[in-house]
Amino acid sequence: MNNLSLSTQGLAADPNALNALRYGSAAKGGEQADKAALKEAAKQFESLFMRELIKSMREATQKSGLMDGEGSDLGTDLLDQQFAVQLSGLPGGLSEAIERQLMRQIDPNAKPAAGGEGASLSPLSGAGGASTVSRAPAGPRQAGFVAQHSQAAAAVARESGIPASYMIGQAGHETGWGKSEIRHRDGSPSFNLFGIKATGGWKGKVAEVTTTEYINGEPRKMTAKFRAYDSYAESFRDYARLIGNSPRYDKAMKQVGSVQGFAQSLQTAGYATDPQYANKLSRAINTTLSLQRAQA
Repeated sequence: MNNLSLSTQGLAADPNALNALRYGSAAKGGEQADKAALKEAAKQFESLFMRELIKSMREATQKSGLMDGEGSDLGTDLLDQQFAVQLSGLPGGLSEAIERQLMRQIDPNAKPAAGGEGASLSPLSGAGGASTVSRAPAGPRQAGFVAQHSQAAAAVARESGIPASYMIGQAGHETGWGKSEIRHRDGSPSFNLFGIKATGGWKGKVAEVTTTEYINGEPRKMTAKFRAYDSYAESFRDYARLIGNSPRYDKAMKQVGSVQGFAQSLQTAGYATDPQYANKLSRAINTTLSLQRAQA
């Protein structure tokens, strides 16, 4: 067993043992840190937290009695410690977040482990540009959505100059990758993939639904009318006309070489009211780019 692993054994009783973990890792080099030891250290820290939580709960409810004394206090403390250990290290628990924080403390340049949102910080190029915004996690739903709409998006991309990956990514973000598409009250599809509202001179079909709008940064539920189409291909074409022909989105069209630049330009122009829209859209587009490479 190496020194790094040994240092984690004392963490439950001695929080200062993190120093030994840091020094042991530094001796090996940040990029070669013992991942198993980090995981154990994170579990021990979570155990400390759970121990204090249980202790606070016990003190808030425990009443004094004739049997109270140093011996009973010691037994209770040992029991609390055992409970804390059993409750620590569970999948999706606090220890996973602690593990990531420990890695950053030991090696500030370390990248988070893959598997969650924001997991990959590797730049993904798009239409000659690059974005440093991380990808959202890709799964069967995202892959199926990208495959379903690739042909229609590619045809519109040739006509409009907007990359197909940008359009599919935005459609994926707007619809929850097809899970939350805008529908008519009878449940039939509106084929509106981009959340375009039926405002201005729109003379076509309309779907009226409840949506979330951000007013002064606060989310509010509102009823709004959205455009409805006869096909997904028509939705892509209408989106391209809106972005390509409106002076409002001129800056976005000049940023088609950059995922982040395009997304930020759409947000600045007021495409959506969500203050985090640009970051969310960038992640969706980068997810689409990744899936397109895998499907090629």
